[in-house]
Amino acid sequence: MEIRVRFAPSPTGPLHIGGARSALFNYLWARKNNGTFIVRSEDTDLERSSRESEHNILEALRWLSIQWGEGIEVGGEHGPYRQTDRLPIYREYTEKLIDSGHAYLCYCSEEELEQERKALAAQGETPRYRGKCRDLTAEQRAAFQSEGRKPVVRFRVPEGQAIHIKDQVRGDVVFDSDGIGDYVIVKSDGIPTYNFAVVVDDSTMNVTQVIRGEEHLSNTPRQVLIYQALGLSVPEFAHISLILNTEGGKMSKRDGDTAVIDYRKKGYLPEAIVNFIALLGWAPSGEKEFYTLDELAESFSLDRVSKSPAVFDLQKLNYMNAHYIKQTAPERLAELALPYAQELGILPLGEQSTEQQRWFMGVMKAISEKISYLAEVKDFIHYFHGDVPLEPEGEALEVLKGEQVPGVLALFKGKVQEVEELSEATVKVLLKQMTKELKLGGKLVYMPVRVALTGQMHGPELFDVIPLLGRENVLKRLEVSEKRHLGL
Repeated sequence: MEIRVRFAPSPTGPLHIGGARSALFNYLWARKNNGTFIVRSEDTDLERSSRESEHNILEALRWLSIQWGEGIEVGGEHGPYRQTDRLPIYREYTEKLIDSGHAYLCYCSEEELEQERKALAAQGETPRYRGKCRDLTAEQRAAFQSEGRKPVVRFRVPEGQAIHIKDQVRGDVVFDSDGIGDYVIVKSDGIPTYNFAVVVDDSTMNVTQVIRGEEHLSNTPRQVLIYQALGLSVPEFAHISLILNTEGGKMSKRDGDTAVIDYRKKGYLPEAIVNFIALLGWAPSGEKEFYTLDELAESFSLDRVSKSPAVFDLQKLNYMNAHYIKQTAPERLAELALPYAQELGILPLGEQSTEQQRWFMGVMKAISEKISYLAEVKDFIHYFHGDVPLEPEGEALEVLKGEQVPGVLALFKGKVQEVEELSEATVKVLLKQMTKELKLGGKLVYMPVRVALTGQMHGPELFDVIPLLGRENVLKRLEVSEKRHLGL
């Protein structure tokens, strides 16, 4: 049997981390089993759905290199792949359920339903529909229609039935049909509800396994009942755990951005995001923690997906992303980080000169060991650009008060003016020469130079900073520091 799985987002906003993980698990399972991964759009929320959101979701999937073999923009023999294009298919299945007695028209008004909910709640019972319109006569239906009432279609839930869900993550889960109540499968405007449409879609697209978030588990008995009523094969289910914050609560913006696009904007690498979310709820065998997408597809298995909630740890993501940044060529880093330098006005929009490209590549090489995501280039760019250093404070300011500082800076200025080229190699030689000539320890030489040039005691290596600043900026920064702090 061919494995066929799907990811079916509702295009009402951006792709979130939880949705990306569901898509990834489905994609990995399809690849592992030489199956088919389908992407379709559940766009029946007419007020909130948009093609723009759909496009953004698909772009986020592509950015993560999650490719689908069938579905929206790709096509296939089981389309259409948007629910709003499948309304005739839903009508056909609705008629089957009504004709077989498994569904019926309900004319209850919202006011009547609200009164029923309040009455059940007052009795301490779970609010549910108690079947007022289950057995209407033709005369009663005609009377309601003459009042102008537009009916919904409700599914007739069998009484006293234990609904068994065989879940590949959670084992055998049992629901009592008496706690469900007859639920709406088609709204009064003819739009199917989620629990009905998803069954028709999965069945007609020959989906063999449904891998989705734990929040959908409570919907599953309703869907199983529809499968049974239509005489359709029920797919296997695998409900993956929730993603919680480090305090055990629901993820929110304060725990880190929840949308994939936000991480892209901050300069996280897609391979780091994929690696990170793959490990949210899935535990590979062994101690390895860094995986390529190909390695994930080879290693992934549903039997190692945890029932326990996954914890979204932003520090862990930053650690993983920093690892990938260190492994990435400066050319690619410079290309990805370019918008942040442009945002600061340091590099022009559009085409950069060869000299500008070389300079920025050098910057990225110099800071690649120090940043967790590429937007942090904005926090480091001052080391390499401009002729005025930051104003030193605290300990940094104290460094410039050392009695040896005027002699150190004077010697450094002279050597900068004399050296033919400021390169990493020549700067290393120049600094070593200074320690010998001044007969001082490295810290007493290097730290005043660093503070004078940058205003700070820590940062990228001096032999990276000085060549990228260039002779002119180095001399101007020295002059500013001397005027500020040495009275020269």
